[in-house]
Amino acid sequence: MQFLNGKTTFNFMGKRKVAALFSVILLLASIASLVTQGLNFGIDFTGGTMIEVAYEEAVELDTIRNTLEQAGYDDVIVQNFGSIHEILIRLPVIQSENMAELSNKIVAILQSNNSSPIDVRRVEFVGPQVGEELTEQGGLAMLYALIGILIYVSLRFEYRFAIGSVAALVHDVLLTLGIFSFFQLDFDLTVLAAILAVIGYSLNDTIVVFDRVRETFLKMRKGSSEEIINLALNDTLSRTLMTSMTTLLVVVSLFIFGGEVIHAFSIALLLGIVVGTYSSIYIASNVVLSMGVSKADLLPPAKDENAEIHEDGSQV
Repeated sequence: MQFLNGKTTFNFMGKRKVAALFSVILLLASIASLVTQGLNFGIDFTGGTMIEVAYEEAVELDTIRNTLEQAGYDDVIVQNFGSIHEILIRLPVIQSENMAELSNKIVAILQSNNSSPIDVRRVEFVGPQVGEELTEQGGLAMLYALIGILIYVSLRFEYRFAIGSVAALVHDVLLTLGIFSFFQLDFDLTVLAAILAVIGYSLNDTIVVFDRVRETFLKMRKGSSEEIINLALNDTLSRTLMTSMTTLLVVVSLFIFGGEVIHAFSIALLLGIVVGTYSSIYIASNVVLSMGVSKADLLPPAKDENAEIHEDGSQV
């Protein structure tokens, strides 16, 4: 199935310097935001209490939020969970409170302002130490993923392709984290899972492009490296856009209909898909071209015609 009719002839690499400058500006802005503001870590990382309750009738989130704020819980996060009858309440660690009894206090406050009984579905408490461990392990997970990708692409293609793919992935992760930092969006375990998914999605897109780049280098007898990479990018453009658009349809549906609980997750996926599609063209391929890859680098090693042949067929 073709997303674009006919063969495209876009000069992607002709705009590579503009794209590189644009990406550098965005990366510097992302790093500046991460250094000055940091990420707005959720309870999964900072520790706190999560309470899921169910009402018999529909209830307004603002009503619950105002009730708890009047009781002195200003940092409370109130969300729908599954339906308009089910509410998820998140509270950070409060040093002056006994966290084991906090859930009972919250439920009692809500019950005093509601005539029908409230059903407590679950109560979870995450300590600060557990949150620190999750932060460390999450960072290590991304680091190990990048190292594994570097080794895999080096074996599959050539070391310059490995550097290009890792550069594209670092670009995608930093921009996604930068946007979360700049707008102070909630960063929890679901967002970390989305970023790891984005790494896999972006790598898949980059591998497809690199595979066509290698194939085009070996097939074309004439042409500069820039022309060959442009041809390969145009050959994969329809597939790249089709994959991105169909994936975006699913993620946009999650964002619209999935509820507030997975908004941050769907936003991370949306950002990652858009940025990943861009980086597979303008970052990964740009790095490979800038490092001077040529047809000679991709040819299989020539056999030595003068080598002695043993009886078992091996050469010396």
